[in-house]
Amino acid sequence: MSPRNPLARHAERHRSGRIGWLRAAVLGANDGIVSTASLLVGVAAADASRSGIMVAGVAGLVAGAMSMAAGEYVSVSSQADTERADVARERRELEAMPGPEREELRSIYVKRGLDPELAGRVADQLMATDALGAHTRDELGISTVHRARPVQAAAASSATFAAGAALPLVTAAVLSPSGLVVGVSAVSLACLALLGGLAAGAGGAPIVRGVLRVTFWGAFAMAVTAAIGRLFGAVV
Repeated sequence: MSPRNPLARHAERHRSGRIGWLRAAVLGANDGIVSTASLLVGVAAADASRSGIMVAGVAGLVAGAMSMAAGEYVSVSSQADTERADVARERRELEAMPGPEREELRSIYVKRGLDPELAGRVADQLMATDALGAHTRDELGISTVHRARPVQAAAASSATFAAGAALPLVTAAVLSPSGLVVGVSAVSLACLALLGGLAAGAGGAPIVRGVLRVTFWGAFAMAVTAAIGRLFGAVV
């Protein structure tokens, strides 16, 4: 017996809806791990005291989380302002020049493969029902899925930075000073590998590639800061 609603068996789940929060979350967690681990390793390599290392780590966590929140909010707000300005301009053009705007919409569908007559009928129907929505989506490329959300991006970046930064910080708190550089580096690289794999899987990208790129740059950052810490520690 055929189902009452065939479409119910064809529910699709796309990953594009995750782009906004996934980018901010991955960026925040990755920066939290890399920057805090690098800071701890660099300070420890300079033969600082445990209290000095922990103060530096906590300060890095708080400052980094606030910086991520402010940076994401400002940058995504700028994107949102641009989107609003473009939509407002499109609204004015639709009110002042509906004919040319209809032709512009028709030409978009022709370029996408519709024959001119069908493209014209589609443009007419969309202009009659939701002209602004059609032009916002098809001309400007702004959709509900990809629309800028400053507060969401700021919150995701700040929270995930703090969570990522807490991992090397907790590791440093339980290790002896002599094993801190190796221990923090190892735990941080393992966390970066896990993060890279999870982010790649959530976004539908190759997992091995995601793991390799985050661990490589994390290891590089920690190696550079350790070398600088060792150099300045020896000089002092």
